[in-house]
Amino acid sequence: MKATLDLGDFSAEVVRKAIKHVHLSVYPPDGRVRIAAPAGMELETIRLFAIAKLAWIKRQQRKILAQERETPREFLDRESHYVWGKRYLLKVVEKEAAPAVELGHNSLLLQVRPGCDAARRQEILDAWYREQIRQAVPALLEKWQPLIGVRAGKVFVQRMRTRWGSCNPAAGHIRLNTDLAKKPPECLEYIVVHELTHLLEPTHNARFASLMEGFLPHWRLVRDALNRLPVRHEDWTY
Repeated sequence: MKATLDLGDFSAEVVRKAIKHVHLSVYPPDGRVRIAAPAGMELETIRLFAIAKLAWIKRQQRKILAQERETPREFLDRESHYVWGKRYLLKVVEKEAAPAVELGHNSLLLQVRPGCDAARRQEILDAWYREQIRQAVPALLEKWQPLIGVRAGKVFVQRMRTRWGSCNPAAGHIRLNTDLAKKPPECLEYIVVHELTHLLEPTHNARFASLMEGFLPHWRLVRDALNRLPVRHEDWTY
């Protein structure tokens, strides 16, 4: 069941679900506001919740509107792509063979079958970026899980439209954004520590910040640097 709340400068979409708590989200590219609320919650109660969060909502909207966007990629020769924070020029090779991606000194070679369109080229590259994350994560988990005193049940790597990572504390699962393979390696490490810390403290409260200070004292600097980096043309902020 959906409804719309008029909050003055903007409106919020309200979706009622079979959940226990209210969840507030601000989405790119224009700061759209969505509130997921328990099925039986009165609209006026949801309105009061949203009003109490107005300052936070406006901060998130400002961040989203200020975040630099990548230009849309066409996956053509000599187009710029990034791997672990370094810029590479794409080299597309058409060949009757299985698709492949190879990282050179200054180039990112993308081997595709003749006639392969941009959507398929993106799919191949996304799968390659996903694999880079999967290869990097085990060493980070081996380092940080004993230090934090937790163990992730499962780690999923996927394209995420509005977050660099997420955590399900109840299940012990964390999710990592495929695009982290485009950013400097310390960004992936920060997100891994961030999500593992959520296994101790699910919210972003003072305890969470204190835990992060103990585990990764410079975490705010890395977070801010990550959020200043360009994101996909259609995306967001963390």
